[in-house]
Amino acid sequence: MRNFEPINPINPTQRARRYKAHVSTLGTTQLHLRNPYIIAWWSAAFPGFGHLLLSKYLRGYALFIWEIFVNNMAHINQAMVLSFTGNIEMAKDVLDPRWTLMYIPVYIFAIWDSYRTTVDLNRVFLLAERENADFNSYIIGALEINYLDKRRPLNAIVWSVFTPGLGQLYIHRVVTAIFTMIFMIVFVYFSKILVAIHFLFIGEISQATQVINPQWFLFIPSHYGFSIYDSYVNTVENNKLFESEQRKYLKENYQQYRVKIPVSVDEVK
Repeated sequence: MRNFEPINPINPTQRARRYKAHVSTLGTTQLHLRNPYIIAWWSAAFPGFGHLLLSKYLRGYALFIWEIFVNNMAHINQAMVLSFTGNIEMAKDVLDPRWTLMYIPVYIFAIWDSYRTTVDLNRVFLLAERENADFNSYIIGALEINYLDKRRPLNAIVWSVFTPGLGQLYIHRVVTAIFTMIFMIVFVYFSKILVAIHFLFIGEISQATQVINPQWFLFIPSHYGFSIYDSYVNTVENNKLFESEQRKYLKENYQQYRVKIPVSVDEVK
């Protein structure tokens, strides 16, 4: 029976069992060590975020959209606000049990699955790091150009603070950037937070409190924090990946030509 080895789709002549990164026109996907508890925490803050940090985009986007839809149908955010303000009975009345009971198991699954996947991917990364197979570091297409390069993590944070999604655009995480910006617009529009800020500026604090929609407003803090954290972590890891790829390239192509300085007998003594 003939044995088939995995083939790199970028370079068909290159065969390796595990690759630790892939550069495409839509972004750079890579494996690196992550803390499973931090990933699980982000899944608890907003289902889907933990998987997006792991570059599990289809699963992450599915859980993200599910969270928005079911949370709104069950009025969970609204009930949380009421419970925070001491209105426990009102919080009980506003919850829809049909949707709430559907929400719980998927919420727990998102946390558990992100933790489990992080542990598995950490093991895969260690094996891929030992194999240290070549991967593409530059790609040019009809719509985009992407390449490994060093960028400043602080710049990613600053742009994410200005508008969530810009930090991801800075490091060429195009799909995540578009996704983050679109839903930020949705959250800001339906929460009416800009209207509330306008009332705050003119001193109408009571109107600002009344106009804001708490059900949609509670989506914003997690979304905002995720954008900053994701852009910062991936900028740092992209810089490490760039250094790793450049180091291997220089060793393979130039280290053999290094200048050997002769050592005298006196220096050895």
